[in-house]
Amino acid sequence: MTEGNFVDYIKVYATSGKGGQGSMHLHREKYITKGGPDGGDGGRGGHIILRGDKNMWTLFHLKFKKHFRADHGGSGSKSRSTGADGKDIYVDVPLGTIIRDADTDEIILEITENKKEVILLRGGKGGLGNWHFKSSTNQTPRYSQPGMDGIEAWFRLELKLLADVGLVGFPNAGKSTLLSVLTAAKPKIADYAFTTLKPNLGIVEHRDNQTFVIADIPGIIEGAADGKGLGHRFLRHIERNSTLLFLIPADSDDINKEYEILLNELKQHNPELLDKDRLLAISKSDMLDNELKEEIKAELPKGVEALFISSIAQTGLQELKDKLWKMLN
Repeated sequence: MTEGNFVDYIKVYATSGKGGQGSMHLHREKYITKGGPDGGDGGRGGHIILRGDKNMWTLFHLKFKKHFRADHGGSGSKSRSTGADGKDIYVDVPLGTIIRDADTDEIILEITENKKEVILLRGGKGGLGNWHFKSSTNQTPRYSQPGMDGIEAWFRLELKLLADVGLVGFPNAGKSTLLSVLTAAKPKIADYAFTTLKPNLGIVEHRDNQTFVIADIPGIIEGAADGKGLGHRFLRHIERNSTLLFLIPADSDDINKEYEILLNELKQHNPELLDKDRLLAISKSDMLDNELKEEIKAELPKGVEALFISSIAQTGLQELKDKLWKMLN
């Protein structure tokens, strides 16, 4: 998937179908001139249904189709025949999709299970036929119910990636390079800030054919929780990761300070993010000798396990995968 095809935010308009009209038919047959009412009910209108698909990673397929309209229910007919239900419209979305009311911003539902179907908008109920209204005082009711109208609304769909591990770091910390050597993913890599503008996913192969999913999330800058840089566009993806891998380069001016800034941005966005398991990796460590490593070790942040890695020299990567696998399991 190319970076341009990754869409994690979309606005759609949906309308469910109107219920069918109930019939006001009176039974007529040879030798039976006054058979009484036998009008059937109208069919229900079509639903708008969301369906989870584990093979989808983006909302790109909705970029050019933002309007969904379900069919109306059929009218009832004679012999108490019920009209056909309107055809339902299914909208497939990736797991981790949140649906909000576009007007109130309220979260309506979340899709987190494969093939799970959730009715977003119910079709209108079909009207009752005239045979329902027959009584001892009204033997031949010549009226029936109209079908109920469908519902129309605008919705916002937001995708929060369902990855096991989320890579957290400042721009240019080496997250994309690490992802490219740990997985088969091919993220855009260059020596300037914000090379990654969209999250990238990769599958890490561990021992004995075991795998886990890692997400390279665009770099955090100070003030991201307030919307600076890419702001909330990427912070929401971190919410679903069960483990956070903090990546800080060995040539950083102050590793402790960078780590604290990253933690603070996560806390401001959502304090629950600090409850997740954390691991600190010092990247670009191929430029360090043993003496420098010992100096840096003495000043590393307290309360988080740390290790030295190099994506270029491919050192410390197996240890990193072992640690992450242990934390995930």
